[in-house]
Amino acid sequence: MAGIFSFKCSSCEEIHEGSPSFGFNAPDPYLEQSDEVKEEGKLTEDLCFYTDEDGTHYFVRAVLEIPIDGVNEPFMWGIWSSLSKASYDRYVETYDCPDTDDCFFGYLSNYLPYYENTYALKLDVQPQENNQRPKLIPHECDHQLVSDFENGISISRAQEIAEKCMHS
Repeated sequence: MAGIFSFKCSSCEEIHEGSPSFGFNAPDPYLEQSDEVKEEGKLTEDLCFYTDEDGTHYFVRAVLEIPIDGVNEPFMWGIWSSLSKASYDRYVETYDCPDTDDCFFGYLSNYLPYYENTYALKLDVQPQENNQRPKLIPHECDHQLVSDFENGISISRAQEIAEKCMHS
């Protein structure tokens, strides 16, 4: 393994070191709500819920790791997944002492740059120990993000995605 990922950015000409990591502060459906709906809901660094005309919607912030060929650290996406009320309640109940045998079904709740429509891809949400955010495991389907998760990406592809995220 090469160890540390670094590249000279073709947009800003700077050297960027360390595997790319990009995160979202909220699930996109929450951001699309009116101020009134947002005020009546809740958004923290790790949890979100709100109620609209379709009912109450629940989300957790989690991590999707994409392996980079020849590099120790993966490309990291800090993204949100929807959860059912029962799964959300269980996650909150075990938040301080997660049960790593739990596995919750959810839908990806952010539009990731570079990839064609990532919204609502099916996921498993797996709690982690030591106050780490849960890991996301995409369900098999014909989508580039899922293929990248399963097969990894090249260093040049990681650079291309990172540049798009930093400079678009």
